[in-house]
Amino acid sequence: MYGGADGAVAVLSVAEEQKHLLAYAPLVKRIVRQLNSQVAGAIDRDDMEQIGLMGLLEALRRYGEPDAAFGSFASLRVRGAILDELRRQDWRPRAVRQESHRLRDSVRALTRKLGREPAEKEIIAALGITAEAYQEYQLAENAEQIGSFDELLQEGMGQADSAPSPEEQLMVRRSLEQALRGLDEREQRVVQMYYEFELSYKEIAAVLDLTDARVCQLNKGALGKMKATLQSA
Repeated sequence: MYGGADGAVAVLSVAEEQKHLLAYAPLVKRIVRQLNSQVAGAIDRDDMEQIGLMGLLEALRRYGEPDAAFGSFASLRVRGAILDELRRQDWRPRAVRQESHRLRDSVRALTRKLGREPAEKEIIAALGITAEAYQEYQLAENAEQIGSFDELLQEGMGQADSAPSPEEQLMVRRSLEQALRGLDEREQRVVQMYYEFELSYKEIAAVLDLTDARVCQLNKGALGKMKATLQSA
């Protein structure tokens, strides 16, 4: 178990590792299902699960015997392993990235011109694109922010490569609670459904009666607010 004066981690036997891998395999499957809905089949789902399981194994070897806090630690490692592979493969086609950057620059120019955040209808009209194209743009924009919340958690814990101490866990939890309180009710629901209940954007959109793109937008805005709160703490 993680702990002790020297922070040592007891080495698990192969049999113990296999037992825990089986026990936490559903966590890997949930994370893969969620991420797979956002990356449009960029990596085969079975391959994504294998990458996630390797992340889980790494988490076990860093953490030691799982306890009540292991699930949160493992989730970061599993998601991190999959996201690292997605980034390594540069899975977004060049043309998609270029179009996304062009639209982003246009939205920024419109924002400066209006002196405020433009409404979705204003953006669509100004850019001369369809509502469907704008939704695709929002999804593409969000893809670049996929790991934002995980990175916030890892920054808060300080040492992402080791299991957090109970004191670190408490400090991170309090900081996140404070950051969440700074969000409006709808943003809080999006963050909770996405990161706690691991729902996909499509599922959240159905619950809140919104478009997938709007859910992406809310999530991105919420993460920006939370990051600003955590950095100023």
